[in-house]
Amino acid sequence: MTGSRARRILLGAAAPVAALLVSVLITSILLVVTGHSPAEAFGAMAGAFERLRNVLGTINQTAIYYLAAVAVAIGFKMNLFNIGVDGQYRLAAMLSAAVAGASFMSSLPSFLRILITLAVAMAVGAAWAGIAAFLKVTRGVSEVISTIMLNAIATFLIAWLLTPQLLAVLEGNNIATPKITEGGQVGVIAFEGSTTPLFTLVFLALGVGALYALVLSRTVFGFSLRATGLSESAAVASGISVKKMIVAAMLLSGAVAGLVGMPELLNGSAGSYSLNFPAGIGFTGIAIALLGRNHPVGMIFSALLWSALDNSANALQGVGVPRELVTIMQGVIVLSVVVAYEFVRRYRLNLEARDVARALANRPKQEVAA
Repeated sequence: MTGSRARRILLGAAAPVAALLVSVLITSILLVVTGHSPAEAFGAMAGAFERLRNVLGTINQTAIYYLAAVAVAIGFKMNLFNIGVDGQYRLAAMLSAAVAGASFMSSLPSFLRILITLAVAMAVGAAWAGIAAFLKVTRGVSEVISTIMLNAIATFLIAWLLTPQLLAVLEGNNIATPKITEGGQVGVIAFEGSTTPLFTLVFLALGVGALYALVLSRTVFGFSLRATGLSESAAVASGISVKKMIVAAMLLSGAVAGLVGMPELLNGSAGSYSLNFPAGIGFTGIAIALLGRNHPVGMIFSALLWSALDNSANALQGVGVPRELVTIMQGVIVLSVVVAYEFVRRYRLNLEARDVARALANRPKQEVAA
C-alpha cells in the first residue's frame, strides 16, 4: 500500500470516527449535567446486546437503513439531494402490499409473487422519484423543494388509498391492506432462544450494496455519475448528457428506495401495510449516507451503528435514563459529521498543497543533478 493511499484511507476514516467520539463526549457531558452516570448508561446500552433477539433485531434494522442510505447515496453522487426517499418507500410499500395481497396473486407460484411485489415496489419508487427528475430537467425545479412536496403528497395519497373503499380492509380497529398469504411472503431464519427471527431480505440489502459498488466503480454509467457530480461543465465537455444523468440517477435512487419497506413487508409478521408501518426511514438514510460517506462499506457500518443505538434505547430506561438520549446522540453525530468532514477536507487540502510545494521545490535540484 502506497503512502498516499494509506493517507487517503486514514483521512476517510477520520471524519466518522471523530464524529462518533465527539457525540459520545457531548452525550457524556449531558448525562453528567442531568445527574446520570455515563458509564452506567453506556454499560446498559452495551448490555442490551447480550440478548440474541436484540442482536437479530439490530441486523434486520441495519438492512432497512442500509437500503435507504444507498438510495440517498446514489443521488449524492450526482450532487442530487433526494429528500423524497421517505415518501418513495412508503408509497411503494403501500401499493406493492396491495398488489401482493390481491386475490389474483394466490394462483401464482410463490417466487413469481415475490418478484412481482419487488418489481412493483421498485417501479413505484422510481416513478415517484421520476416526477422530481422531470421537474428538474424541464423546469429547473430544485429536487430539494420538489421531493419535500412529494413527501407530503405521498402522505396524503397513502391516507386516501388506505381506506376500505379503495385498497384497504378493516379488521377490528386496524385498517390495512389485505394480508399477504404465506406463498407471497419470504421465509425467515429462526434462532433458538429468540422470538425475533433473522430477515432473509438482509441478503437483498447486501446484494443491492454490492451492485451499487460495482456500478460505481466498474461501469461507464458509474463513471458518468461520479464525473457529473464532481463537475457538470467537465462532464458536458466529455460528452455526458447531464439531463439524462439526472433522470437516470433519480430513477435509480427511487427504485432502490422502493425496496426499503420490503424487509418489513415480506419478512415481518404483519404481512400488510397499515398505519403502523415504519415511517421516517428515508430521513435516517440521509444521516447514514453522510456518516458512511456514500461508500458501500462505510454505509454498512453507519447503518449498523444507527440500528444498534435504536435497539439499545430501551435498555436506558432500566437505569433511569430517558431513551430520548439516543435521539440526542444521533443528532449530535450528524452535526459532528458535518463539522468533522469540513475539518478533514481543509486538512487534506493543506496536505496536498504542501506536497505540491515540496515537489516544486525539489524539481530544480533533480534537473541540475541530471
